[in-house]
Amino acid sequence: MPPPAKSPAKPAAKAPEDAYDAAPFVPAHADLAALREAAAGCRGCPLHRDATRTVFGAGSADARVMLVGEQPGDQEDRQGRPFVGPAGKLLDRALAEAGIDPGEAYVTNAVKHFKFTRAASGGRRVHKSPGVRETAACGPWLAAELALVEPELIVVLGATAGKALLGSSFRVTRVRGTVLEEEIHGRRERLVPTVHPSAVLRADDREEAYRGLVSDLRVAAEALG
Repeated sequence: MPPPAKSPAKPAAKAPEDAYDAAPFVPAHADLAALREAAAGCRGCPLHRDATRTVFGAGSADARVMLVGEQPGDQEDRQGRPFVGPAGKLLDRALAEAGIDPGEAYVTNAVKHFKFTRAASGGRRVHKSPGVRETAACGPWLAAELALVEPELIVVLGATAGKALLGSSFRVTRVRGTVLEEEIHGRRERLVPTVHPSAVLRADDREEAYRGLVSDLRVAAEALG
């Protein structure tokens, strides 16, 4: 008699991160503390595998202004808090100079895990911009933050944050230092785009780039009234 036919092999189960969607990890009806705790276990995209920890937003749920950057950097990944590295220190100085108290802002990133490559020596971790799938995967976290904080104004820091909020056609050079009104995650929002502070640190003329950042943030301060 012929041997019995073998049952077809079951396809290997996909890991949650292969879906590129953080929504299953975002708890409903949670406050910021509960969101932050849940985000620590997010497996919504592959970036969590190499990052040290999730870097969630920081600040008060009553903040009038929300600052949205790209992703955590090396220092943020190590410390678990956003904007604590050199770019964050420069941003705090620029905010204060523009008339916005950094301590009264809510700061976060479009992507909550550090994406990087290793330097040729194998030691230093070098920032690598997140892709469209990674940014979209993390969108539910940013939507949840916006729904809880309900800021009067969003300051968009750089191209990646702008595309996460406003779509792939966003160009920071076209709209920086202007007040935009757009529907974001079901809410009508006012936004002021500007460059990411890390771009100031990389600029050939750092002083001029810094003045431009402060000028854009003054527009934000005036919009807040």
